[in-house]
Amino acid sequence: MTRTEHSPVRVPRPRTAPAARLACFPHAGGTAGAFAALAAALPDDIEVLALQYPGRQERRPEPCAAGIPELAAEAAHFLAPYTGGPLFLLGHSMGALVAFETTRLLERRGPVAGLLVSAARPPGDDWQERDLDTVDDERIVAELRRLGGVPEPLLAEADVVREILRLLRADHRALRRYRCPPGARVTTPVTALHADADPKNTMAQTRGWARYAAGGFGTAVLSGGHFALTGRDPGAARLLTRLLRTAPAPAAPARPAG
Repeated sequence: MTRTEHSPVRVPRPRTAPAARLACFPHAGGTAGAFAALAAALPDDIEVLALQYPGRQERRPEPCAAGIPELAAEAAHFLAPYTGGPLFLLGHSMGALVAFETTRLLERRGPVAGLLVSAARPPGDDWQERDLDTVDDERIVAELRRLGGVPEPLLAEADVVREILRLLRADHRALRRYRCPPGARVTTPVTALHADADPKNTMAQTRGWARYAAGGFGTAVLSGGHFALTGRDPGAARLLTRLLRTAPAPAAPARPAG
């Protein structure tokens, strides 16, 4: 995995002259490594740029971000150089909010090829477990088991669980503080991904993202639970490949008259 000095962008599998790049934003408590299997399963003409939030893995010495806007501002700054070619943003769960806010910032510079959101309620909805940072360890571990995001053997390792709890609490504090700005929408086409066995999100909630999409909206269905996107089922990679390859080219910014 390559990285740029002081950048949150990680490239699990660098590609030579990719036709498109997919910037991936992890879930609460997650790391850039959450997208390793997806990066390996995508074809050679799609390059994954995985975002590493501060406070984890090699960025552990840094404080975790206080809010979603801070994560988005950092991501937009370091993703801007990639906007010369087709750049899609993909956010999973909490990462969908970060990707949404990052898209809003990048649109000020130029068109973004597409925004894909997975396992996430719309920005203006009240998210469940906003207060997860305030509950006891046992409730958080029970929620992890319910969603299936952490292999059971790892939940038996005290050091691993301690680190997961630290990150989840920090990220949920950021999530609890987030308030979608009134009237916020993106002109980038939005595709909302719904996992058919996700215990946290319904298709009706997934369709709610249409309210924030001024440039076109669609949905697609994944097979599996809350973490269907980042698991090892090749179906997720096939679906993303189809969505990226059939996406319309971004419209060029309008030129002033005269």
